[in-house]
Amino acid sequence: MTDHETTTAAVAPHPWRWRILGFLGVAQLMLILDVTVVAIALPQIETDLGAGREALTWTVSAYALAFGGLMLLGGRLADLVGAKRVVLAGLAVFTAASLLTGLADSSELLIAGRIAQGVGAALLSPSALSLVVTLFDGDERNRALGIWSALGGGGAALGVLLGGLLTAGPGWPWVFFVNVPIGLVIAVALARLLPRHSVTTPRGRLDLFGALLVTASSGTLIYALIQAGDGGWLTATTGLLVLAAAAGYLAFVTWQRRAGAPLMDVRLLARRPVATGTFLILLATALMIAVFFLGTFYFQHAHSYGPLRTGLLFLPVALATMVGAQLTGRSITTLGARRLGVIGLLVAAAGMTVPALWLHPAAVVAGVSVGAAGTGAIFVVASATALGQVAPHEAGVASGIVSTFHEFGAASGAAVVSSVAAASIVGDTLDGFTNAFIVAAVAAAASALIAAVVTPGRQRL
Repeated sequence: MTDHETTTAAVAPHPWRWRILGFLGVAQLMLILDVTVVAIALPQIETDLGAGREALTWTVSAYALAFGGLMLLGGRLADLVGAKRVVLAGLAVFTAASLLTGLADSSELLIAGRIAQGVGAALLSPSALSLVVTLFDGDERNRALGIWSALGGGGAALGVLLGGLLTAGPGWPWVFFVNVPIGLVIAVALARLLPRHSVTTPRGRLDLFGALLVTASSGTLIYALIQAGDGGWLTATTGLLVLAAAAGYLAFVTWQRRAGAPLMDVRLLARRPVATGTFLILLATALMIAVFFLGTFYFQHAHSYGPLRTGLLFLPVALATMVGAQLTGRSITTLGARRLGVIGLLVAAAGMTVPALWLHPAAVVAGVSVGAAGTGAIFVVASATALGQVAPHEAGVASGIVSTFHEFGAASGAAVVSSVAAASIVGDTLDGFTNAFIVAAVAAAASALIAAVVTPGRQRL
């Protein structure tokens, strides 16, 4: 038996492993909730801080951008110094940043706090998952990972409801303050419960330059999408920003191929299943965030609904997302990823078409719920496609890539829909909302055609 096997065998039967999973799961749920919990609070933040549309969009995008851009770096750091240390450090950063964000009295401080939250999340999430994999083995590991994955299914939608409850009650700062006591309790518990793990990576270094390149490139692209709402989509400024982002991504790929300790193996993205899965996860997340962003402004601006009522209206969306994911998970083996991916995208397109044709509260709820069922299916197809064929030693890297594109999808979805709907977010017209739903429907329908061509069939999964 190797030293690694001995360590795993000793760690797997840890008597507190299920309790540790509970604390890690709540921590992960906090990170997921913070992608969408702020959406309902945006109109109140706009009023209290005098924040403009761009600042409100960055309130959503900055967190997802820092989270996604630094996640691979966080996973690498866990390999080098130990997952327990990185989990506790991530919790400390996220908790302190949540306090700072809740105390913000300007949009600049609010965005700075959201970036800091994203840094903490990028440290915490991959190292927590690493601990889950280490603490459990065999069937128990599958059960633990199933619980972990379920947190992502309903977490985002639950965030909208929780955001409504907190904003309607104590106020929008408590959307962030609520993380502080929870984070402190989890940190104290995990510091006592988590076992000490030896570091399996003997030496190495962090690819800080690679992390800077990919995050800066993504930030440039997000900024280009946001400012296009005011400056125009076909302006020289927008074009130069997009070109700069493309050059940054090219430099990142070049650096990763030459670096001694690269942040990620970019060759994985050249594989058809992984490339298709990352495309689908980015699109599904972008559609989901677009719905939450559009819905909160439509209900609260156009119809003066309160945050609690708005949050409750998203309950059917949450249920539809989970139903779509569950049905797809049960049938993907028999029907195949390609067929279900195309069906999911067409259902999403059909759902988005309803409010695009008839912008009425009932139509928005019904259409978005139908679209959410399709989006839930896409999440399952994306994960199964991207991870179904990777070798065991590549599973961690591939999972990190998928998770990274998940957060980039959230950032880009908020940016695009904010720009398309700019006239409705800052003015009295409803045309911007209609146009945004049209863009979402067209994007889903066009992606269905792409998925039909590029998604591997059943024999490839």
